[in-house]
Amino acid sequence: MSNIDSVASSYLESLTRHQVLFETMETYHPQVMQLLEVCHSTLQAGGKVVWFGNGGSAADAQHLAAEFVVRYKLERGPLASMALTTDTSILTAHSNDYHFDTVFERQVLALCKPEDLVIGLTTSGTSANINLALAAANEIGAYTVAFTGRDGGKVKDIAKLSIIIKDDETARIQEAHMFIGHWLCEAIDMVVAGQS
Repeated sequence: MSNIDSVASSYLESLTRHQVLFETMETYHPQVMQLLEVCHSTLQAGGKVVWFGNGGSAADAQHLAAEFVVRYKLERGPLASMALTTDTSILTAHSNDYHFDTVFERQVLALCKPEDLVIGLTTSGTSANINLALAAANEIGAYTVAFTGRDGGKVKDIAKLSIIIKDDETARIQEAHMFIGHWLCEAIDMVVAGQS
């Protein structure tokens, strides 16, 4: 098989793995409805939605925060949301002066209130900086959610709601997280625009 054939085969194999996982996404419906309810209640109470993750999940966190603040599809006012992954001064100062494990925990302690919704994205569920931040949010009294994968890792015992994508491939887990995140943006748009 030539290199071009290998690449073509790889594309189709990746698509198949994606499709196999997405055939299971219906099973998460009760959990995402719970997430929507908490998110809506948070915004109604004057709270904000806080996102964070590492690597690709960091990019997903800021992507979803932007959808809330700007808009997804429907015209509506801005919704309070932020990603803890975007301030390079905080990220680098804290990591340099203290430890990367506590980089999100410190921000949660500084910025979060009991009325907030705090969402950590970790495909493994074992990222110390995600787990410590969610534990800190619990102590504050905020509602905590983990978007995770594999067997849920340690985070499943920390977050009040864990959405565990039961797959072992990081890319597929992240694709499922973004599907849920985009659906949440669409659903919140519909609820908020329907009220205005």
